[in-house]
This record gives sequence, C-alpha cells and structure tokens, in this order.
Amino acid sequence: MTASIATIQTRRLRVPLERPWGPDVRDLSFVEVTVSDSDGAVGYGFSWTPTIGAGAVEALLREDITAFALGRDTDPVALWPELWAHLHEAGGGGITTIAMAGLDLALWDLAARRADQSMADFLGRRRETVEVYGSGINLHYSLEELQAQAQRWVDAGFTAAKMKVGSPDIARDVERVSAVRDILGPDARLMIDANQRWDLDTATAALEKLEEFDLTWIEEPLRADDLLAHRELRERTGVFIALGENVHNQYRFADFLDAGIAEVLQPNIIRVGGITPFREIVVNAEGHGAVVAPHLLPDLSGQLAMWMPTSPLVEEVEDAGFADLGILNTPAPIDISRNRLHTTAQPGLGIRFA
Repeated sequence: MTASIATIQTRRLRVPLERPWGPDVRDLSFVEVTVSDSDGAVGYGFSWTPTIGAGAVEALLREDITAFALGRDTDPVALWPELWAHLHEAGGGGITTIAMAGLDLALWDLAARRADQSMADFLGRRRETVEVYGSGINLHYSLEELQAQAQRWVDAGFTAAKMKVGSPDIARDVERVSAVRDILGPDARLMIDANQRWDLDTATAALEKLEEFDLTWIEEPLRADDLLAHRELRERTGVFIALGENVHNQYRFADFLDAGIAEVLQPNIIRVGGITPFREIVVNAEGHGAVVAPHLLPDLSGQLAMWMPTSPLVEEVEDAGFADLGILNTPAPIDISRNRLHTTAQPGLGIRFA
C-alpha cells in the first residue's frame, strides 16, 4: 500500500530585497509548504510571488487544496491533474497554479528524500553544470547605475546578460542598450526584456532601432496572453521572441508552441504549478524545437536544468538568490561560480527556510 498525504502545513515569509525591483517591488513573499505522509516522511516545498497575492495563495493552500489533498496518494504526477480539475473554476492559472506549486514541490521533495537523492539525481541528471546569465531588474536605474551593474557582470565572469527596456522614450532605451553592449563587448550575448510594456506597433518600432545591438532575444514585448499580436510581431522582426514568465499553465504554453511564435520559452516553475507541469512544458518545447530558459529562482530552476534534455541558460538576478536573501537554514542547493551553476547534493530540493 502506498503512502498517503497525512498533513499539510503552511508558513508565510516576507523577505526584503537588497536591490528593489522597482519603487513598488521592495520585497518577495514565500509560502512554505510542509507535507507529511502516512508513514511519517516529510517533504518541503514553497510558493512564491513578488509582493502581490501571497495571502490569497496561502488561503487557497490552507483551505481548498488541503481539503482536497488529504488522504490522497503522495504521487505528484497523479495528483496534479486531479487537483487542477478541482480548482480550475477558481482560475486556470495565476493564484491557482502558484498555490498548487507549493504542494507539488513538497511532494517531489518528499519522493526524492525517500529515495535519498538530490532532486537532480532523482529526476535523472544529464549534466553536472549549466551556464548562468546575469539578469537585471533595472529599468528604474540611472544610466550610471546600469553601467555599474553591467560592469559587475563582466567582472564576475558572465558572458550573457539581460536588461530591461520599455521606457516611455525609445531614445532612452537605445542609449541604455548601447551602453550595456559597450561594456559587455561584442561577443557576449545580450537579451532585453520589455515586461509587456509595448503594443504591437511600439514593439515593431522599438526593435527596428534596437536590433543593431545584436540581441539574443526580446522578452515579453507584448501583453503575455495576446497570441495574435505575437504572431504578427513574429512576421515583423528577426529578433527571437522569448515569453513565458506570465503564461500560467502547460495548456497555454502548448498554444504558443503550436502557433510557432516563440523561439525561447521561459516558464516560471512556481507560476505554472510546479515541477510536474514544468516537465511537460519542457518535453513539449523540445518536440517543437524551442529553447527553454527557466524564469528566475535559480535555487530551484538550476536543479531542474540538470535534468532538461537541452542545456539551458539559467537566470540569476543580482543579490536575489536564496543564500543572498538569507532565508535558508541549510546549505544552499546550488553554487554559482563565475557563469557556471553546480548543485551541492542536498537531499531532495534542499530548500529549507529559516
């Protein structure tokens, strides 16, 4: 007889950012999820959201998700579609899948701990290291602050970096992208991220001016759920399109893949609902010839990158790793040295909050 879910406990944490992501994003919220099974084994997961929605996420976990999951089998792959079908009238993604991720991660952690393996080894490790790129949430930085950040990336050994665009005046974006390109040098990969700030015509005009800087991709140029506008932009620009941080389930990712819109997919493992749907997205993307570059959370995404069929770029936002935030009470599950990420063989996910 297989073990069943015996208890689900949650705890909410708010963590200040040393480098605020903007005037209204000065902290991150986590909801720790601890699951015990009928044999007494324990798994640890979490949900995550910048600033907004943590209370709603925790409420959904404590009420509807716990009520549904208690007594059910601990297999995350079997539970996920049943739980999504139960919850999706409250929303097919967003708060719903963010909350689901907390339980999904805890169940995967439980399974890996039972096997006495790290998550990378439990999933099926394909590599020992992956490349990391420096990521800046920096549209609010002055030009001097932006240049200093770019120089820190170079000094740290990064050969790929990403910066924000989407200023009201495209001339400001041109000046800033040019300045970062000059610091990175001609051989480094440079990505830009508009965070859905443009409409179709603005994106077209902006990319006509910015593509001279040899861009690896433009991320979220348009509203994330506007498939038709992305299809038109794909016809208008030669710059690779990246999207996915605000696509909230594997079914919507399949729509974008089938439409042939994005060369780079960026699922956020928490926002899509956890490891279970993330693996499906990765396999589907591989079948369509798209690159997957997980969004944020290198402590988590770096571990799954060891399993992914094609070696991805892993994103590291400056001073936002779990060790940098000071929220772990165990050794970090990853280590980043220059532009390479390694795992540290912690059991399961190896993410235990202080």
